[in-house]
Amino acid sequence: MTASIPATTSTVLDWQIHLVDDDAAFRRSLVFLLESMGWAVQAHGSAADYLTHGLPHIEQTGCLLLDVRMPGMSGLELQQALIARGLYLPIVFLTGHGDVELAVQAMKRGAFDFLEKPFKDQRLLDIVSAALRQREIERAATDRARQAAERLARLSPREAEVARLVARGLPNKLVARALDISEKTVHIHRQHVMEKAGVGSAAELARLMLQGDPRALD
Repeated sequence: MTASIPATTSTVLDWQIHLVDDDAAFRRSLVFLLESMGWAVQAHGSAADYLTHGLPHIEQTGCLLLDVRMPGMSGLELQQALIARGLYLPIVFLTGHGDVELAVQAMKRGAFDFLEKPFKDQRLLDIVSAALRQREIERAATDRARQAAERLARLSPREAEVARLVARGLPNKLVARALDISEKTVHIHRQHVMEKAGVGSAAELARLMLQGDPRALD
């Protein structure tokens, strides 16, 4: 039965899927299925091949379809290698009979999902689509954090101190007392903070700081 096209957005289609499995026939079949949905796919016969030819394209990678058991480096070992490098991709593990326990361990380490072979095409497509959407959400959050950090980096050290207290809701009088400066000086710094950060209120400033660092106001 022909699989239906999963719900996607144009941005999701921009991602590249990497498939790592040592079964050549299985790889060809899966590549055909995924490409029929309009996705770009790069297949690898081993974890070592992925690290050599797939990892350099990490920024364009939407998700990783990874066999649990392979000669040489296993799928779980590849997952650990990525984590050790600080790389967190949505990983969908493809498991054979008896590998479910290993897949559960992988999910505890952050894997997105797992499928036990043989699986229905539509189930795979639905999971891949969801993984790509998650990757898009993560990229958007990363972009917001980077942009927020760039705006906040314009502040001087003193302005950054004022900004943190203002974002926590303190009035100028209490900010002045906390930093042992005059209210007039706080007012001037506050104006500079708003101008440099491109915000118009303490609430907007707080939102910007939390986008740059979720622990900024702890």
